[in-house]
Amino acid sequence: MTISWIGGFAAAVVLCACAGVDPAGTAGQVPAPVAAPASSPTAAGGGALPHYRCDQNIEFTVRFENDTAIVAAGARGDDVLLRDAGGATPQQTVYSNPRMRAEFGLGAAGRDALLHYAQPPLSVHCVRD
Repeated sequence: MTISWIGGFAAAVVLCACAGVDPAGTAGQVPAPVAAPASSPTAAGGGALPHYRCDQNIEFTVRFENDTAIVAAGARGDDVLLRDAGGATPQQTVYSNPRMRAEFGLGAAGRDALLHYAQPPLSVHCVRD
């Protein structure tokens, strides 16, 4: 009886110890952002976020990191879009979430973008400053 109680206690200690251990020592740390690829608009801007002006008086900035595009559109809110398959050319990148889809690297110079909002349905053409 005493042996089974000690064995159960030892098992509980081992489980608690394993649950509280962070083997990489990264608890509470935010991962460092990955640098944007050379073809990304952020790399060409020297650190300033790319700013786009669109039809319908929409403006936004975008930050690319870790296969995401973080679109900050002022009153329309911020959206985190995930890299999506698509793009007709190597310079074109597509990102989406359930609320919107964004296509970057369009036009002859690669400075155009298209935003497609799901609700209400709206598609706007944008140009990077």
